[in-house]
Parts: sequence; structure tokens; C-alpha cells
Amino acid sequence: MVADKKQQLIPLLLAILLAAEVVAGQSKPGCPVNCGSVSIPYPFGTREGCYLDESFLITCRENSSSSIPFLGHSNVSIVDISLQDGELRIPTSVAHDCYNHTGFLLNSSYSLFDLPHFSVSSTRNELTTIGCDTVGIVFGWDYEGKNYTTGCVSLCNKLDDIEENGSCSGTGCCQAPVPQQGLKGSFWMTLATDNHTRIDNFNPCGYAFFAEQGTYNFSPTDLVNFRHTSFAAVVDWAVANQTCQQAQNDPATYACVAKNSECIKSNDGAGYRCKCSSGFWGNPYLVDGCQDIDECVESDPCNGTCLNSVGGFKCLCPEGYEGDGLKSNGTGCVLKDNSNSMINILLLIILSVTVSFLVLLVISFYIYWGSKKRKIIKQREKFFQQNGGILLQQRIANHRGSVETAKIFTIEELKIATNNFEEKRVIGQGGYGTVYKGVIPNNTIVAIKKSNISDRSQIEQFINEVTVLSQINHRNVVKLLGCCLETEVPLLVYEYTSNGCLSSYIHCEIQSCKLSWAMRLRIATETAGALAYLHSATSIPIIHRDVKPTNILLDHNLTAKVSDFGASRFVPLDQSQLTTLVQGTWGYLDPEYVQTSQLTEKSDVYSFGVVLAEFLTGMKALSFERPESHRNLSMYFVSSLREGRLLQIVDKHILDEANIEQIMEVANLVELCLRVKGEGRPTMKEVAMELEGLRTMGRHAWGGSNESLEETEYLLNANARNPAAMMYSINQISTTLEYSGR
Repeated sequence: MVADKKQQLIPLLLAILLAAEVVAGQSKPGCPVNCGSVSIPYPFGTREGCYLDESFLITCRENSSSSIPFLGHSNVSIVDISLQDGELRIPTSVAHDCYNHTGFLLNSSYSLFDLPHFSVSSTRNELTTIGCDTVGIVFGWDYEGKNYTTGCVSLCNKLDDIEENGSCSGTGCCQAPVPQQGLKGSFWMTLATDNHTRIDNFNPCGYAFFAEQGTYNFSPTDLVNFRHTSFAAVVDWAVANQTCQQAQNDPATYACVAKNSECIKSNDGAGYRCKCSSGFWGNPYLVDGCQDIDECVESDPCNGTCLNSVGGFKCLCPEGYEGDGLKSNGTGCVLKDNSNSMINILLLIILSVTVSFLVLLVISFYIYWGSKKRKIIKQREKFFQQNGGILLQQRIANHRGSVETAKIFTIEELKIATNNFEEKRVIGQGGYGTVYKGVIPNNTIVAIKKSNISDRSQIEQFINEVTVLSQINHRNVVKLLGCCLETEVPLLVYEYTSNGCLSSYIHCEIQSCKLSWAMRLRIATETAGALAYLHSATSIPIIHRDVKPTNILLDHNLTAKVSDFGASRFVPLDQSQLTTLVQGTWGYLDPEYVQTSQLTEKSDVYSFGVVLAEFLTGMKALSFERPESHRNLSMYFVSSLREGRLLQIVDKHILDEANIEQIMEVANLVELCLRVKGEGRPTMKEVAMELEGLRTMGRHAWGGSNESLEETEYLLNANARNPAAMMYSINQISTTLEYSGR
């Protein structure tokens, strides 16, 4: 028995060794067989003597992590080469243009390709355009002077017009075939749009790309947030520009040199290709490239004894059986005439057992599925009660009819809204959780926050927070729309802001996304007003505890929206401070809070002062790329102001448009906010009033170089209640006057 098994393994091992030898022989002897992860078969090659002619040169370029093959000396990289199909696969980039709500072009790109010898397949690829006022266009010309153009138009008015069936028929998405002669030579792909002003609330960008047919399925959510950056297209390749008959008449240049090979017409109709004859496999462009296929090992075609032959095989039936032995396209090996009834009985028994097993399997599946569904329902009910769902329902019932309250969403509603929380819907991640973008049934775009942690002892406080925050109706605070309590960790549903966070605008290196001084002052004023509202105008004062640019969002009008209350704390009306574990972000943390663990509203004032310093300088709050003495922006800013070096660190983008006196006044306000002792800082309400005054009247009550005597007296009287603040004001008045006189 063991000997028989060994004999059966021998042909299998020989076949494996033969296959490995054939794969290794795809390239010319002594030539590199791959570049990075891509195999390089002959007629392609990476150096002279390894390729058929210059059109098959592969340039292998190194980068930091791997090697990448490029077609000749072009910019076209290769991800796969197929000898069998005469095809290359190349990555293609996505052309796009994006506008803001005013029609201002934020960014754009186009795709440019150069294929001097081969052509993009006209049967395997298609042009796709995505957008609601978008035209995708391809211009091209070959090296014989022929020009060609193709494209398609995609239109729509609103997200409701688009069906969720993956169809790309012209509404929100259109597709066009590649020209019949393929794309050969140089061609580039671009967009023509109507700057998206009519549909910027859900479609700020247009896209166009080449891709292999069937690799992209359109979804209406791609109009809102398209995350693809590249696709793959199929390129047809061939030898020379001759027919098979013309090539065979010139043996010196004929490429199909392998025995048992043949010539076939290329896919694009220009030139020819080679392939191994039926029953052989390998590389037909090499002399010994086509090897016999051992069908007996490769596919086990017989249900009897299989005998391999060159280019084919033969089947022998065992004793007592008759037929041609083939499993398909033949009669196979069957018992002779007297055995037919026994076979029929055996087949009937097998069929009966099989049917019985399938019925039992289906019944078992339905029992399991029902049990699992009941378990899921019970688990959701358990989480709903643990997360305070009953308490929240009571609060909603008590407030119904008086003010707007939070909605309780089911987990199924939020799974549908986020496509089961797929990764490409993630729009933000932080220490307190992950934020997903979703669309709820009334087609409202929302942000859904899934927290990382859950404290069962704080459920009543969480429910109270949801109840209070859902009633906050301030234009500069992100609106809490509701929550879901059917998961282990509750999910919060907020209004969606389309322009991301403030940080990406403050620290932007591109001139086009820089904020003007007027816009910075307006956003700072709106943020200060929102924090002042949380501190003093809500039914229970709220300390945000994590004020920073990434938690200040901007809507389509670049209006500020304070967000992320994951670290926030309610302050009972009979208390002015709370003792808590220190939480927040380094660089923005109040030093007094860090030392004492006493959280007050002045902690938010300090953090906001750091944000104001970022507005003025464009620098990050904490950066290890700066010298050690400059790493902490708050310390660096204060020392620069006191030493008269402020204008050296102010963002040069605003120096040309801002009033220097205004900048000095805001800088003085920043220094007040960044005082080490909280008692020396102004309240958020005072900060908001000062910023609003700067915007509307161009005057600053804390002091300025051109203020009148009456204004200075008013400043000193206003600070008489706080000697430290009064001394600071006097010092700042003299310092500013001295600085202005230089």
C-alpha cells in the first residue's frame, strides 16, 4: 500500500518540478526574471540582450521599499504582464477638480499617458466620469499624426435623483468606450465642470478615470466622498506591425521560435503574437519554451488509466469496463452490459441519502439562524437598558412639545447610513473614538461617533449630557441629533460639516487654502462666542476640556462649529471648579490644571489662547521640529511678545492685509489668556466681547498704540477689580506704544 502511494506521488512531484522549470524559463537565460513582484517574461527584458526589441524594454526603478517596472523610458508603470493573453496591466490615476461653495477651484489634476508602441485595449477598458455637472474628456494623438477624442457627460440636480443600483447611465455617473482603434501614442484625460456651485452641498468634486471593465461599481455616496485614487487598465501588446504571413516570410525576425508554437493575430489588430500549440505550455518566444503538458497529472482527465503522450493523452478502461475513459466529452469507463442495473440501484441510494442530508442541513440552518437572531435581539435590549435607554426615553417624554430633543436611532438605521460602518466612511479618529460619515433616511448627511470606551458608572451623566446637548441651539456648536444605545458603547449622531477641521486651514502650506486675516478673526470670534455660551448660557455650565483646531469644524460657509464633547464636563451650579483626572491634548493643556487637577472654565480660556496664537503664527501648538526653546508655542509666543519680536513669528500671509495694531491687540489678548494663574485670565465672555469689538469697531479695550486717553482710562477702570490684570494692562500699553514708535 505504501509503495503504491509512493508510485502515485512520483509523477505529481515530476509535474511540480517541470512547472517550476517552465516558470523559471519564461525569461532569457542569464536575464532577470522579475522586477519587484512583477515577473518579466521574454520578449520583455530589463537590459540589452534580454528583450526582443526596444518596444519591449522594461526599466526597473528602485524606491525606498521595492522595485517598480516601467514601460521603456516612459512614466507608465506595470503591475502585470500576461504572455498567454498578450496583455499588460498598468495603474491609471484619477483626474479630478474640486471647488468650494463659492465656485473657487481648490485643487485639480489630470492623467497623462505615453504609449508609443502598444495601445489601451478598446474591448477591455472604459472611461468613467463621476459628478453632477461634469464632462470627462480624453484627448490623444498617435505618432502617425492621427488624433482622437472621446468622453461622456454626467448630470444630476440632487442626491435623490440617483438610484442605489450601481448603474452608471448618465445620472451622477457616465461611461464611454475606448475608441475602436484603442489609445496609442500620447493621450491625456481631463474634466470640464460648472464649478459645482449648484450641487456643492453634496458633490464638491468631479472625477474621471480609465479602468478595466467591471472593476468599478458606482455608488451615490461617491458623489459626496470618493476615496479611490487609482485603478488598473489593460494594454494590448504585439510583435512588430506585420501579419503572421508577413512575419513568417522573414525567418530572421520571426518571433515564434519555439517548437510546437504558432502565430496568431494580436488583440488590437496591429502586429502578431505567439502561443504554444494545444497540449503544450510555456514561452513560445524562446527556442525550448513550449513544453509538453502532462494532462494525466494536470487535470486527471480519465476515470480509468491515463497514458500521457507528446501533445496529448490516452485513456484505458480497467478490466470489466468499457468506453473511451474520458470524464467529459466522452462515454467514460462504464461496466459492461450486465452491470447497468446495479449501477442504477447504487445511484438511487446515493441520491436518496444526499437529498435527506440536504433537507436536514436546511432545517438545521434555519434553527441556528433563528436562535442567533433571537440572541442578537436580546443582546441589543440588554445594551439599551445598560446604556440608560429607559431613562433617556423618560427625559424625551418630559421635554416633548417644549424643546427639540434627541432622537434614539436603532443600530440597523446607522448600519444602513454608514454601509455597515465601512472603513472608507471614516472621516476622523482620535483618542475618544472614531467618526463615520453617513446618510440617514431623510437624506441628511450626518457624522456618527463611536466611542472607544464606556464607563457604566457614568450612564446617568451620559444620558444627562445627551439630553442637554441635544437642546443646545447655537449656530457655532455642532448640533447633537441623537444617539444609539443598542451597542456596547453608545453611538452619537451629530450634524455633518463639509469643510473638515480648522487645523487643516491654519497649518496649510498651499497658498490657495490659507485663510485671510478677516476670516481668521471671524472664526476666532465665533469659537469664543460658542465657548462663552457653554460656560454661562446653558442650563448647566459645560467645560469643553479639549479646545484645539481639530475640534473646531467648518461648514460649507466656513462657519465655525465647536465639536467633540467626549472629554467635556458639566459644572454643578453651586461649584466653580471640579477635581478630575487630567485629560486633554499636550500643548493646549492649562498648566494650572495639570499641577492641581482643578478644572475650571479658565482651563478652556488657556486652550483657546493657544488656538489664537496658532491663528496669528500659523505654527502648531507643539512641534519637535522647532528648536527646543520654541517647541511649546504658548511659551515661544509670550516670550516673543515681551521681547518685541512678535512680527518675526506672525504668519506672513496675514501681514500684508491685517492692521498691525489689530494684530498687536489680539496678541495682547493671547498673552492674557495664556497666564499661568487662572485668576489672571479673562472669562470666555470677555474674550468673545473683545474679539467682536475688534471685528466691528477696530478698537481693543485691552489697550493699543493709537487709543485715546478716554479709552485708556476706561481700560484701567475695567481692570480695577483685578490688580494683576491692571498692572498687565499698564505694562502692555507702554510696551505697545514703545513698539509702535520704533
